[in-house]
Amino acid sequence: MSKLYGNYKGSKYVKPKRKKKRRVWLGLAITAAVLIVLYLVAVFSNIPFVKKWRTIYIQTAMSTMRHQWLATYFIPSFVIDDAMASRVQVIDDIIGVNSTDPPKEAEQITPTVPSAKEVEIKRLSEDAQSFYKRFWELDVESTEAYFQKHPELTANGYNNIQIDKSGLDDEGLDLYTTFGEQVLAIDAANEILLVRVKGDTFRGVLAIAKDPALLHLYPAKNIGSSGETAGKIAERYDGLIAMTGNGFIDDGGVGNGGDIAGYCVCDGKAYGKHYRSGYKRIELHENNWFYVTDAPDPVTEGTTDACEFTPSLIVNGVLQPIGEYYELNPRACIGQSRYGEILMIAIEGRFIDSLGCSVSECASILQQHEGLTAMNLDGGTSAILWYNGKPVIRCSNKDLPEGRNLPNAWVYVRKDAADQ
Repeated sequence: MSKLYGNYKGSKYVKPKRKKKRRVWLGLAITAAVLIVLYLVAVFSNIPFVKKWRTIYIQTAMSTMRHQWLATYFIPSFVIDDAMASRVQVIDDIIGVNSTDPPKEAEQITPTVPSAKEVEIKRLSEDAQSFYKRFWELDVESTEAYFQKHPELTANGYNNIQIDKSGLDDEGLDLYTTFGEQVLAIDAANEILLVRVKGDTFRGVLAIAKDPALLHLYPAKNIGSSGETAGKIAERYDGLIAMTGNGFIDDGGVGNGGDIAGYCVCDGKAYGKHYRSGYKRIELHENNWFYVTDAPDPVTEGTTDACEFTPSLIVNGVLQPIGEYYELNPRACIGQSRYGEILMIAIEGRFIDSLGCSVSECASILQQHEGLTAMNLDGGTSAILWYNGKPVIRCSNKDLPEGRNLPNAWVYVRKDAADQ
């Protein structure tokens, strides 16, 4: 027996196949339409939120030769050009914005301790008060609570405190800065503090080294022909902290770190050739202050160490107009606080739990730490921060736990090594 809209097989009613096919095709058509609309909105919409994340996606993809297809395969060239134009504008806007005179005629300023903190530390011993004034970032309450649980740390006085839980497998310390950052290591004798920094898309480490006279840019042993990891360079010079310096020529992603990109000065000796306009140079002078200038400009007299990259992040205490340099990547940045402290930040990237960050996010962290001068360095797979014999961030290439070979590295040496 048959009916107009179906068939009976025995006692079971069977829906017509034609109607099933129509529903399938209708579903596919709706899905395709939705995907087309989403694509058009994502690629062409000027809605601020959409445009920002489209720009982040494009700039991030275009920042490495290996991943550019993630943008060029799906997005028209004129949209890519528009997204990259904002980054080019950032570079143009920082040309000519350079450092002026250092504060207080190059004399380090004593960190300002908030009045509430002054009251809090007055009950402590003199060496404890000296410690908290020097490490002004520390939260006194959580730090004192930790020291009470571990009295062995202060047995030889506060100025000899040394504790390190900054390894990749360590969980850090149960004490914090006044900014809410977890402390990873304290070396009072060498005036070092390491803290964990985090954001919505990243995690990393900020090393604060209080004595700028202990900082140098040291070359790889065979600079010009082959590079070395930051850790190896540091070990050769008895360094405690090391991070990325100059970039290097890396055609095809197989560079060995020896062919330096840009110009540098390592302990008074010059290498390489100056970058073109738009790049910046950060110079460490004999007075132990950082200055930022344009890469093509003559090197300032009295420069002991210097390297070139871009963009500058903070100049004369002012954040630079880098808000549309959006790309999320592993980062390495160096700077100096208005107290003379060296600030070295490295951000993990290209991981599920840490995609990376923009340069402006690094700048904001450094500004929070009273940054006076700061510059972005070579990031990506070259981004690394090494402390006390080990890397303290993950290199984006898991096959290179110590990081890539580099032409040079910024190294903060031990006080006793500097005194020899």
